[in-house]
Amino acid sequence: MRHTGITAGTKPNYVRTTLTRIFMFCLIFIALRFAYFCFISTLDSSSPSISTVHSPPSKPKHSDQAIKFYTTLFKDLISDGYLSRNSKSLCLDTPSGDDVLALKNIGVWNSIGVFKKSSKPLVISGQGIKQPFNDDSFSFIFSGINTLDLSNNQSLFANEVGRTLKPQGHFVLLTFSIDTYSFNSFIELFDCCTFMRSRQVKGYSGLGFVREIVMKKESDFVRRELIRESVGKVSEDNVCAVPGYKKETVRKAEPLIMEEPLKPWITLKTNIKNVKYLSSVADINFKRRYVYVDVGARSYGSSIASWFKKQYPKQNKTFEIYAIEADKIFYDEYKYKKGVTLVPYAAWIRNESLFFEINQDPGGHKNLVKGRGMGRIKPVQSATSSVAEVDKIQGFDFANWLKSTVSEKDFVVMKMDVEGTEFDLIPRLFETGAICLIDEIFLECHYNRWQRCCPGERSPKYEKTYGQCLDLFTSLRKSGVLVHQWW
Repeated sequence: MRHTGITAGTKPNYVRTTLTRIFMFCLIFIALRFAYFCFISTLDSSSPSISTVHSPPSKPKHSDQAIKFYTTLFKDLISDGYLSRNSKSLCLDTPSGDDVLALKNIGVWNSIGVFKKSSKPLVISGQGIKQPFNDDSFSFIFSGINTLDLSNNQSLFANEVGRTLKPQGHFVLLTFSIDTYSFNSFIELFDCCTFMRSRQVKGYSGLGFVREIVMKKESDFVRRELIRESVGKVSEDNVCAVPGYKKETVRKAEPLIMEEPLKPWITLKTNIKNVKYLSSVADINFKRRYVYVDVGARSYGSSIASWFKKQYPKQNKTFEIYAIEADKIFYDEYKYKKGVTLVPYAAWIRNESLFFEINQDPGGHKNLVKGRGMGRIKPVQSATSSVAEVDKIQGFDFANWLKSTVSEKDFVVMKMDVEGTEFDLIPRLFETGAICLIDEIFLECHYNRWQRCCPGERSPKYEKTYGQCLDLFTSLRKSGVLVHQWW
């Protein structure tokens, strides 16, 4: 009986001991496992090969070829007196600061660069269009390859250069634009400065030749005098002279159709294949704004959407569009067209009331849009037609409007389809000097052409002859205005 009691009393102690050992083993296992993972986590967070969160950003690498190229370029500028080793210098939109390093290598120690992302100590945060410096801070500013060419706002870029460059300081630009048109556009854009020199230099790493342009900032007094003299020359007879570089572009244009076409509705429309657009033969990069003026626009789809937006080569530029249209039937569809400003009046030679006449001459059904024939304007006293639908409208001085809307720094393309009024408007543009503001004109000249509907018959709607139209085109081109025959 005693032996049996001892056995029964020790059994619970054995079970309790076993369970305690198992519990302690589990605790030790969990503790070791936790310590292991903490150790691995510490290694991961401190290892540069694994973690990228705390690693410092890599700096842009320098190009030995670029530094060598800029060093040679800056030495030439020192030799020619456009740069000195004492110049406080700025390099614009330079990612790695190769040009800044080249300046320092030749002893121009007070040099700094700006870029959207800094790369100290050579480059600090800033942009060519938004420089973090006070006015008149630098005596030398440099714009390397592709900096201005790729800027999204050349006008603001030029303004900032003019602001931070000291009077008598020099601005040097490298650009791939080498045609005469782009060069003169550049000179007009940087009106803070006077032109010093231009030359071709061989680039590096197979970049080919680039143009180097050197400008010098004038004092405010000299700039005012230059502007006054320029304005005075133009205002003597209120007529401007078309510059020579624009005349050069005319020589590259497609030839005019010298013989009157027997089927003008085919010949003139086919001629678009021969048109040499200005923006396809010249770089339009250095312009302040880009403007398309559609005189006689009619519906949005007539030429703005169907031709200009789809076919005109814009060089990735965004154009402001003005639609000038006298026929109120088209006004509603322009209300919701973004980027298009409707001018709901008739382009004319002065501000006055006019009659807008919708004439349905033979074959006119081919010119109908929304049941409306092609319209033409007439002075009030001459509107006597009994076969036309007539509305009284307001005409405005188109030449003066153009002079108040655009400037010579803008790139202006114009399409003119005004049902015969071109013989009034074009002379007025010359008389006021507004013709010099237009870079390219697509002109439909209206004459008593052969009719498609009625073989052997001419349209009674217009009095002018094809010869008179040809004289108008020829006179425009001889004056240096790039005009294309349109339909």
